[in-house]
Amino acid sequence: MPSWQSAIFARVSRIARPRAVGAETDITELRRQFGYLFDRFGAAPQDAVFEAAQIGPIKGEWVRVEESARQRTILYFHGGGYISGSPETHRPLVARLCKQAEARAFSLAYRLSPEFVYPAAVRDGIDAYRYLVKTQPPRSMVLAGDGSGGGLAFAVLLAIRNAGLPMPAGCVAMSPWADLSLSGWSVLTNQKNDAALSWDLLFVAARHYLKRNSPADPYASPVFASFREFPPIMVHAGSLEILRDDASRIGDCAAIAGVPVSVEIYDGMQHVFQANPRVPEARVSLARLGQFIRSKTAETDMPAPRTVAGTG
Repeated sequence: MPSWQSAIFARVSRIARPRAVGAETDITELRRQFGYLFDRFGAAPQDAVFEAAQIGPIKGEWVRVEESARQRTILYFHGGGYISGSPETHRPLVARLCKQAEARAFSLAYRLSPEFVYPAAVRDGIDAYRYLVKTQPPRSMVLAGDGSGGGLAFAVLLAIRNAGLPMPAGCVAMSPWADLSLSGWSVLTNQKNDAALSWDLLFVAARHYLKRNSPADPYASPVFASFREFPPIMVHAGSLEILRDDASRIGDCAAIAGVPVSVEIYDGMQHVFQANPRVPEARVSLARLGQFIRSKTAETDMPAPRTVAGTG
């Protein structure tokens, strides 16, 4: 049963429920609607440090908290429908995840649509990973993301495998958007329950990102990919969101491929419910994601990472 705090949060969230959008809706309005979601994140932990950085050609920022272990790194992909968001908008969420994981994070400023269309974001992700694995062991790294960033994390994981690069230790996602064709049954069954997202908002965002590319391309929608040789996976989503089935289908893909996977659907929760630190379920979810990251990067014989200019 959902907590009373989450019930209040759900009521407040409905005030900012997405307005109807269409082909004529300009990008400024679309970004404003996604901006409502970022406003829920609250304040970052007081001890969090954010440092603008560039690794190779890719910009972003390093996120550190007191608990951060230098030998444990999260490559983080922010949400925002591929058209909105930035490392700055997601600072509170990323910093809280770092606290629970006892890790530092490189929050990636991947290129956004419609200025830069698919597969620019995937290319930015694998380029960042290529650079990071030059400075530290892959087994000390985990990919993570929320919303579209969660789907992007799996797309980048697919690109890493197909490029023959060493795999990271794991991948975690919060409410991932992993099917840009919007074919999950929950897109219909939860359309009246979801206070954060709507079908038309996601459809228009997907069109801006994909242009003439197929939404069933595995690098755009990882639920259509083979998860063969993927590392362990943990995915959390809310029972009320239209993207609930994207999380479940990632679990199915992993199970078919024999990949260790844990998918947790939190009763009565909305899209990226981890955004609100006052909701008990958010704290539980982040604690479990953090424990997963720690457990998959727990080797004690990791050599210290080599210092390379721009890596923080």
